[in-house]
Formats: sequence, structure tokens, C-alpha cells
Amino acid sequence: MTVKKTFPKILWLVFSSSIIFILLYFALFYYTKKAENQVYNTSIKQFNNEIHKLLEVNAKHILVAINNDTNWDEFVKFIQSKDINWYNSSIDNELEIYEADYLGVYDAQKNFIIRTPTDKIESIDFIPKKEMELLDKVGINKFYLKIPEGIIEVTGAAIHPSIDPTKKKTPTYGYFFVVRLIDIQYINNLQKLTSSSIILKDSSIDLSKSKNEITSIYVLKDYNNQFIGNLLFKRKFEVYFENAISILYIIIVAFIITLLINLFYTRRLVYYPLDLVRRALETGNINAIKDLKNTTGEFSYIGDLFEENSNQKIELINAKIKAEEGDRLKSSFLANLSHEIRTPMNAINGFTELIINTKISKSEEVDYLNIIEKSGKNLVSIIDDLIEMSKIESNQLTPNHVVINLESCINELYETVKITIKNKNIDFRLIKSKTSSEFNIITDEIKLKQVIINLLTNAIKFTEEGSVTLGFEIDENNKLIHFTVKDTGLGIDENNHKNIFDRFRRVDSDISVKVGGLGLGLAISKAYIDLLSGTISLSSKIGEGSTFYFSIPLVYAITENIVVKQVNNNEINKTKEQIILIAEDDNINFLLFQKMMQNKNYKIIRAINGQEAVDICINNPNIDLVLMDIKMPIMTGFEALEQIRPIRPDLPIIAQTAYSSSEDKIKIEEAGFNGYITKPLNRDNLFELINTFLNKENYNEN
Repeated sequence: MTVKKTFPKILWLVFSSSIIFILLYFALFYYTKKAENQVYNTSIKQFNNEIHKLLEVNAKHILVAINNDTNWDEFVKFIQSKDINWYNSSIDNELEIYEADYLGVYDAQKNFIIRTPTDKIESIDFIPKKEMELLDKVGINKFYLKIPEGIIEVTGAAIHPSIDPTKKKTPTYGYFFVVRLIDIQYINNLQKLTSSSIILKDSSIDLSKSKNEITSIYVLKDYNNQFIGNLLFKRKFEVYFENAISILYIIIVAFIITLLINLFYTRRLVYYPLDLVRRALETGNINAIKDLKNTTGEFSYIGDLFEENSNQKIELINAKIKAEEGDRLKSSFLANLSHEIRTPMNAINGFTELIINTKISKSEEVDYLNIIEKSGKNLVSIIDDLIEMSKIESNQLTPNHVVINLESCINELYETVKITIKNKNIDFRLIKSKTSSEFNIITDEIKLKQVIINLLTNAIKFTEEGSVTLGFEIDENNKLIHFTVKDTGLGIDENNHKNIFDRFRRVDSDISVKVGGLGLGLAISKAYIDLLSGTISLSSKIGEGSTFYFSIPLVYAITENIVVKQVNNNEINKTKEQIILIAEDDNINFLLFQKMMQNKNYKIIRAINGQEAVDICINNPNIDLVLMDIKMPIMTGFEALEQIRPIRPDLPIIAQTAYSSSEDKIKIEEAGFNGYITKPLNRDNLFELINTFLNKENYNEN
């Protein structure tokens, strides 16, 4: 009963509101129609005025220029002398200034003298003599003509001396005409100027009124005021009104349809969705949720909320599974990390204890020390990988682009790696680019080398025998450098290809366990390649080997000349007694320096902090070189360098630091150090660096 009473009230309310709206609409329609006509007529008048003013602006530069040229004494002389050289140098080149297609000159007897046309106009003498007679009276005139090439705009002026700017005091010496062909280009330029579409007609136009556009006609007339053609300008007229009667019909029909729909669908669109909501709340019925989503309005939104809640439960379950997988990978990584760190540490501690506490032969001692050295290098490599991975995780890596010689860089890497695998039964080859580099290139040399070394290390590590190939190719067309590292080793199962570059992922196999490693090399390489705006991929089959491909942008340093550098095989130079200041606060590190240099003819002085290093350099002018630790008490190595450099600008100062990342090296170079060496110290690198700056004779270590 309640529903039956409510529906008529709703119907009466809707109907009453519609009647009032329709009455108001009829009043609005009358005033809208009146306003429409006023706006339309005003817009047409404004458009006509605008078109005529813009056409005047379009021809203004020609009128100004032709007035200046035809009051030129040199032009008067030309009419008399007909000096073609003067014309070519003074008038002929003004075709672009006028933005015209034809320049023509006539003498006082109205005889043609010379012209300067573009390829658009082939006609030669087409200016009517009556027009020239008119110019004798008016001085300057613009009119239109029809010639074989089409309708043209002609601007003509009588030639007078400079003393007669009004062109009325002296006789006419000649006539000068500037012609523009009204072609597609002319019309396109005019369309841009007037913001309208233009149609050229050579006949009269019957304009029909349109609500959606306004029009204007510009009549083209000749010198005798005779009709030549029309330019029809059209512009969209946005201020227009829909037919009020049609809208009224639509409103009435819409009202009736809406009323019927309301009566018919009220129960379906209100009560049925409410029943679905009840079922979804009571039982969580999935079908009820789907049916509720298929309804309209707020009930559909409620259905979305129910579905979203259900999806969130599923996402939480998936996130939990993913988090557990991440924890498992990290736990596996940490377990592997513990194994990889403890393995070299076990060798270092174990063989150190054997050397100290047991009697061993000299050869055994050398073998044990070699094992300790190798284990130490492995440990440093692990630490470096962890540091780089932490920077990758925290987005702290930035490229350091420098100018390098690509061929020299690859040759140097090849020779270095070749020496390290001379004891393995591997054919290591280098395939150079077929296209030589025209200039040095710009890239991050350190990161490029590290990627290649990582890939070569893996290739050599997993190839017991066979071949390893390093190749590069310069792609001038795509501005890329393509690199290839190919081996005939174990190969990688296809199931592992998609995860091979992921962090904390390592292909588990007997050989992987045997050769060790954290499995971070490929992840670091992928991060470096991404940093250099490159791509990396692989192809591999079990038992056939692997091929890694990566490409980086080819950016030339045009100002750098190509200089192919030789691989550095310099031996360490032996020095005469030189004074070297070692700024080092750690006693063990200083002892290591002393022991390394005890067989050299160097006088060693120690500073235990940065301030002491500054004082010694100031008070002892005989110091030849400084090995400066970066992290010291009282004053850091950077602060000490800032105080020493102004006083001893030529003193070589080498940084010795435990910081080994590429960013740290860049910071050291920018600070002004002459060089740097990283800890743990490499004896050969240390003496090579010292020899470079002390510049003494070659020294061969016994």
C-alpha cells in the first residue's frame, strides 16, 4: 500500500517540475533566438573589418618597400642607363624581401625593361599601359590581374627622384611592379594570418547563411575597378544555439520515457540491489557480489567495494607468499654469503696459524702465503660486490662519463685477462669491430670495464676447456656499440634465463658450488648497463655454452683525436734516495708500507694525522712524494691536501684509501690528488705509481 501511494506523488512531483521548466524554457527561447541573431550579425561585421585590416597588413611591407625603392636616385639612373649589373646587385635580390613571385621594371615610355621572376610566373610583359597612366596620377597603386598562370596581386609605383617623395613634383622616369601569384602558398599564408579558411573564386558567390560559420568576401578588382575574382573567407562561429523547439520535443519525450522507466524499474533498481547487499553481507556470496556489480549507480559502487575487499584478501595472500619467497631468497643469500666469507677467512686463519705454529719448508711457506693472498683478494672482491649492490639497492649510483679510446680500452682488458688465464686450457680470443671508431667515445669507463670483466670472469669460471670470445662492433646506423662475450662452457638452463639478472639469484649446480661466488656479478652488470642507458641479454643451452650480448649508446667526443694506447707493461723504476712522507694513523698499515719499501732506496717519514702531515710538508722542502691516508684523526687527508697544495703546488700527493668505489675515486681526483691507490695494497701497483711521479730509471725487482 505504501508503494502505491508513493509512486503517484513521485509522478506528480516530476510532472509539476517539468511543466514549470518548460514554461521557463519558452521564455528563454525567445530571448536566446534574439540574442543569437544579434551576435551573428555583429560577428560578421567584425569579421569583415578584421579581414580588410589584415589584408592591408599583409600588403603593408610591399607598399613601404616599393615606395622606398621608387624614390631612389640610383633607380632613376638605372632607367636611363639600363645598367644590368646595378639591377642584379640592388633590385634582383629583393625578391625574397618582397616575398613576391615577380619584379618588373618599365621605362617612362611604358616599355618593358627587365624582370625578376620565380619559376611560378613565366609571363614576361603583362602590365597594362593604362595602369601606368594611372600611376602617373596616384604614384602607388595595388590591383589584381588574371594572367595564364592565374590571378595575381600587383603593386605598382612610379619611379621618381628622392627629392620628390610625393611623386607629383617631377616627371615619371619609369615604373616598378611587384607581383604575387595567388596560389596555394599565398592562400595558406593568408589562412594562417586570418585564422580562417579561404576559397579563391573567379566568379560571383551566392552566400548562404550558416549558424556554424561566418563568412566574408573580398572582391579582387583590376586597375579599372573591374571584377577579377573573389576571396571567400570562412571562420567557425562557435557562438550558436541549438533549435529550441527540437530541444523542447526532446524534453517532453524524455520526460514521458523517464516517467515510464521510473514506474517500471523502481522495484528492480532499488529493492533487488538491496536484497543482493543483504545476501553479500550475510553469506559473502560471490554470485551476489557479481550481480550487484552489474547494477547501476551507488549499488554498483557497493558491489565494487565488496569485490575490492575480496581482491584485497587475495592480494594479501599473494603478498605473503611473495614476502616469504623474498625472505627465503635473502636467507639463502645470507647463508651463501656466510659460506663465501668464511671460506677465504678459514684459509687465511688456517694457513696463517700453520706458518706461525708449525715447522714448514720454504716452498710450503710460499704456497701457504699464495693461498692467503688469493683468499684475501677473494674476500675483498666479495666486499666490493656487497658495497656495489648496496649502492644499487639505494639508488646511489651515478654514471661518470669520460672520454676514452674504445679500442685501447678493450685491448687493455683483453691483455690483462689473457695473462690471468694462461694456466687454463682455454682459447681466449678478441674479435674487433669491422668498423673502426672515428673518434674517441664518451662513456663511464670504470663501469664498462667492470661489466666486461664480470662477464669474462663468469665465462672463464664455467668453462673448463674450450674457448672464450670477447667481441665488439660499432653500429653507426643505430648509434650503438654492441659487445659479445661467448663461451663453450657449461651453459644455463632456459628456465633460469628470466631470473639470471635478478638480485639474490644464483643458478644452483655442482660447478656453481665448486667455483663459489655470491652470484651478484650479473645483477651488478645489469644495473651498470641500465645506468649507461643500454640493454643486456643472453642465449644459452646446457652443454653448448652461453653468449651474453649487451649494447651501450655510441657517443663520439668529436674534439678528441684517436690515439691508440699500448697496454701498460712498464716495469717498476728503481729510485735513488728519495724522501717519501707516509701519512698513516694505523700502525699495522704503516708497518706494511715499511716492509714493502725496505729494499728500496727511499727515506721514509711518518705522520700519524693530517695536521702532522701539513707541518712536515711545510717545514721539510726536501720531501719528494706524499702517500696520504684519507681517513685520519685531527685532520682528514682532504683537509690536509687543501693546506699543502697552495704551499707545495708541485709536490706529488697520492691518496691511499680503503674507499674503493668509482664515486670515491672521482671525489679523490676532483679534490686534486695526483693519484690514488686502494687498500689492500698491491705492491706492484704501489711502486708503479711511485715510479710514475718520481720518474727514475727502471727498476727490476729480484
